[in-house]
Amino acid sequence: MTGRTFGDDLARGAELHPERVAVVTDDGQLSYEQLDQFASSVAAGLLHKGVEPGDRVAVMLPNGLGMAASILGVNRAGAAFVPLNPTIKREKLTGLLGRSDARILICDEQRAGVAREAVAEMPGAEVVDDVSALRAEGAPRTRSTLSSDLAAIVYTSGSTGAPKGVTLTHRNMTFVADSMIEYLEMDETERVMCVLPLSFGYGLYQLLTCVRAGATLILQAGLAFPGRVIQLLDEQTVTALPGVPTVFNVLLALRGLSDREFPQLRVLTNAGAALPAATITELRRVFPSARLYSMYGQTECQRVCYLPPSELDVRPTSVGVAIPGTRAWVETPDGGAAGPGVVGELMVLGDHVMQGYWNDPDATAARLRPGRWPWERILATGDLFRTDEEGFLYFVGRRDDIIKSGGEKVPPREVEEVLHRAPGVREAAVVGVPDRILGEAVCAHVALDPGHDQDSPALLRYCAQHLEDYMVPRSVVFHDELPRTENGKLDRRALTDPGS
Repeated sequence: MTGRTFGDDLARGAELHPERVAVVTDDGQLSYEQLDQFASSVAAGLLHKGVEPGDRVAVMLPNGLGMAASILGVNRAGAAFVPLNPTIKREKLTGLLGRSDARILICDEQRAGVAREAVAEMPGAEVVDDVSALRAEGAPRTRSTLSSDLAAIVYTSGSTGAPKGVTLTHRNMTFVADSMIEYLEMDETERVMCVLPLSFGYGLYQLLTCVRAGATLILQAGLAFPGRVIQLLDEQTVTALPGVPTVFNVLLALRGLSDREFPQLRVLTNAGAALPAATITELRRVFPSARLYSMYGQTECQRVCYLPPSELDVRPTSVGVAIPGTRAWVETPDGGAAGPGVVGELMVLGDHVMQGYWNDPDATAARLRPGRWPWERILATGDLFRTDEEGFLYFVGRRDDIIKSGGEKVPPREVEEVLHRAPGVREAAVVGVPDRILGEAVCAHVALDPGHDQDSPALLRYCAQHLEDYMVPRSVVFHDELPRTENGKLDRRALTDPGS
């Protein structure tokens, strides 16, 4: 049944393997049958409150059983879920709720105060601060859902501007989930550890692909206790660990990690930001039995490309080829196809491409281009890429991140790769700062390994040995930790505008 929704997948799992564990958390676990009952009663409660097809239901909960059941329950009710980071502050919450015109906000008692303050400015909206109470209303009901119906509004991280609501149909979401399951070779035996928030697209799809494949999700609230994550890799016989560079760098810094063995761990995946080559090498050393997938994606389509693990030794800095069933190519400013080595904008075509930005036609028009056929939408990613002779994709930088210094264009990632290889450097980010002579000067922001002593002159000398003169940073700023967005991505805006 190719048109089935994630709610259908859950029901199917409950029928075929009711006792199989669906979700594991520190607070307990649910079988497929139990999760199906939980989601069904959430759906019944929403329908009892008058939720109609396409209505928006915001979910602001930490990773846990309630968050998983709420997402799937909203899906089953025929409404569109709007996942929100549970640490969101009132002013931002008010804006996002207003822009999405959410009917209901599901949260917990800890967040109820902030939620009610935000909802007070939205006549007709309602706060549900106990998903267990919502699940008690009425017998489970179902509602017919089309693959073209609105399934979710997922907001971008806002790392490069104000968050925008990405509108996704059931077809958009199930298509990309199927594609990911295919290239990751997932099946019902998979046990996926997720420390990423389900409010973040990368984390959200760990839940959705597990439910679709009939697999098990081991869900953690975050990375506050990295030692616990390593412990669970053993205890829960985890087979797949998705992460972003921050997650992997924190884990790799744990003392004694390289002395342990994790033979059951077969897959590591990275998205959200590019892994430095040095981190890739260390991950493969510490987890030799795991295949490492370097991936690239955007909220606007979730996943664009992946690098088959067999290609890591040949092209370690590539993010690979388009995911199954899609196309991705590099385009020059005049609309032509860019040849190997030529930098241009990455374009994406496939059923995973969003429908547009919610209530933002101007931003939608800037990112979605007409295709060959009337029904096609081409996503202009706004990111700069190049390809090699075999057509493999390489991320160069976001168009807005490119530093124009003294008439030269400096891709931050190229400088960051060198900095990551410098002794003692744990994290590095490069931005442009105003300069009277150069227009923009290259500035490096660096976080060092604990206990390592490094100074600016030594780092700049190292860069001068490995970079063209115009790429060498003019200054270095040291940090204990580089700033991150709520989703764990590097926050370049905070580096270029500390008051943002």
